[in-house]
Amino acid sequence: MSLLRFKTLNPTSLKLSLLWHKNYPSGFLTKVFAEIIATYLLVFVTCGSAALSASDERRVSKLGASLAGGLIVTVMIYAVGHISGAHMNPAVTLAFAAVRHFPWKQVGGSSFGPHAMAIAHEVPFYAAAQLTGAISSAMTLRVLLHPIKQIGTTSPSGPDLQALIMEIVVTFSMMFVTSAVATDTRAGELAGVAVGSAVCITSILAGPVSGGSMNPARTLGPAIASSYYKSIWVYVLGPVTGALMGAWCYSIIRETDKSVKTPSFSFKLRRMNSGDTDGQLTNKDPLNVL
Repeated sequence: MSLLRFKTLNPTSLKLSLLWHKNYPSGFLTKVFAEIIATYLLVFVTCGSAALSASDERRVSKLGASLAGGLIVTVMIYAVGHISGAHMNPAVTLAFAAVRHFPWKQVGGSSFGPHAMAIAHEVPFYAAAQLTGAISSAMTLRVLLHPIKQIGTTSPSGPDLQALIMEIVVTFSMMFVTSAVATDTRAGELAGVAVGSAVCITSILAGPVSGGSMNPARTLGPAIASSYYKSIWVYVLGPVTGALMGAWCYSIIRETDKSVKTPSFSFKLRRMNSGDTDGQLTNKDPLNVL
């Protein structure tokens, strides 16, 4: 912001503007907007195909719906991974933040540096963006798929405990793979393919038991649009628990090997520039080192 613009602001506006620029990096709103778009398209494809499959499997098979879910994750990672990290999932954002061990509510200085504090302020915005995209997408599907009433909602086919355990296990698997390819430079540059494949495989397994959500936003959006809240807690607690466990487990494994390069903690394609001969990332944006 220019000096002239600062001079034209009243004291309150000036204070708020300085506070915003102190806590949030340049281009932060662009990243939030990218998360809204990515989550919108994720829910549109995933829940749209699931709703069509549930209404008439001759239109979209259950296998086709699972494949569509994995493919849209892959596409979105390559589309916006270099912008926002392409989390599209509050559980993933929370898990990436947790493995950094930063103080969530600390308002003073941080022993983990300015990047960690910036991330702490950004996590709620990311979660809000993902929920906004999911709800908007589900509302769009409700109009487009009328008269289908349940727009890709997820609910247990058996006991809630069975669905909860399934959601924890499949989200753990997805997050473990995500952590491996997104934070470890030795994993290569196929993060999108690996994560999309993990989502596809686990959703095929979990679909008949819990619906294979692995994403609170993916469940909450359709639930609100369909006014269907059966066992909604399963799809919040399960994915969050599984994601935290997956991220922490890979973090423990990675920390035992000193040969690992600097992590990116995002779905960014690890392109090396001419001056980056050792494979380490040069981008220091705190949002992309979640």
